[in-house]
Amino acid sequence: MVLSSQFSLSELEQATQNFSDMLKIGEGGFGCVYRGSLRKTTVAIKKLNPESLQGLLEFQQEVDILTRVRHPNIVNLIGSCSKIWTLVYEFLPNGSLEDRLVCADNTASLTWQARTRVISEICLGLVFLHSNKPHLLIHGDLKPENILLDANFISKLSDFGISRFIKQSNTNTTVFYRTIHPAGTFGYFDPEFLSTGELTPKSDVYSFGIIVLRLLTGKPAMNIASLVRESMRTGTLQSIVDKSAGKWPFDLAKKLAKLGLKCVDLNRKRRLDMSQVWATIEPLVNDASQLKALSSVGFSSFNEEHIPSLFICPISQEIMKDPCIAADGFTYEAEAIKTWLNRGYNTSPMTNLVLPHHDLIPNHVLRSAIKEWLEHN
Repeated sequence: MVLSSQFSLSELEQATQNFSDMLKIGEGGFGCVYRGSLRKTTVAIKKLNPESLQGLLEFQQEVDILTRVRHPNIVNLIGSCSKIWTLVYEFLPNGSLEDRLVCADNTASLTWQARTRVISEICLGLVFLHSNKPHLLIHGDLKPENILLDANFISKLSDFGISRFIKQSNTNTTVFYRTIHPAGTFGYFDPEFLSTGELTPKSDVYSFGIIVLRLLTGKPAMNIASLVRESMRTGTLQSIVDKSAGKWPFDLAKKLAKLGLKCVDLNRKRRLDMSQVWATIEPLVNDASQLKALSSVGFSSFNEEHIPSLFICPISQEIMKDPCIAADGFTYEAEAIKTWLNRGYNTSPMTNLVLPHHDLIPNHVLRSAIKEWLEHN
């Protein structure tokens, strides 16, 4: 299917059985989301509210952003229909991170290993947005409802209706978007944005920190920072971590708690930026990967039909046959990363940072693990 296609009203009506309530999979102030079958592909179709001026603005914003930004941890926009303000996305069958946190429909709880991986994927998506050239991109409404999970439980950022492109400065001056009508979601909302009307990359950092603390504790967003801060002060962190995730390694839980609290500092100047966050998270993810068996997808009800996320190429989203490590430290399918480099890109597909070189190192350990897993499945 061609990306960013223009679909007709009749095509979308046929795909959704005339926008049947039976196919509705989400609903909010923005409008409704439907599951549909379009050109022999299962898709998610978001129909924005035509009676809302905000609906038109969000429609235009999503199209503008998602036709310019591509990343493995950002949802793909397939196309749109401007006649009825409707957007067509790739279908992500495992719902939102919020669904998984509340175990909607009696689904299994995410394990601590899976939560650590999700944190890393959200981080990479934000690193990419905040380093986008020539204009960095601020999400502006980061929350578990706007983080979706694909068939392999890979996290993807979604809902860019209030996001903003910001021109980057050549100086150290803080870049921001100013508004007299701050929008977002309470609990994840940057307090400085609310008081000043200035949306900055550090606003996303605040929201990210709340999500980290939620994944760690399973507690609601409101007042979660105060709860974790008090547990750190009294040495009772282990009593508030989410036990449905399994037995958290104490050192990992403590590091994630400290990271989350640094991100939600009320003074945005004291918050980390996302590249600093990644420098903290990367070794934690590596440690978590070493602690869990390669054959586990990271969920408490492991099903061998699931594909371990380590085996999936971040670019092609397929099981790797010839995994190679690039200069950014990530492993890709050799053909996919070579194609990326041959197209003239000199940045990492995962972080958007400049690659110091284009050399590739075969990942023999992972290749053997994939081969063994395929033989037994």
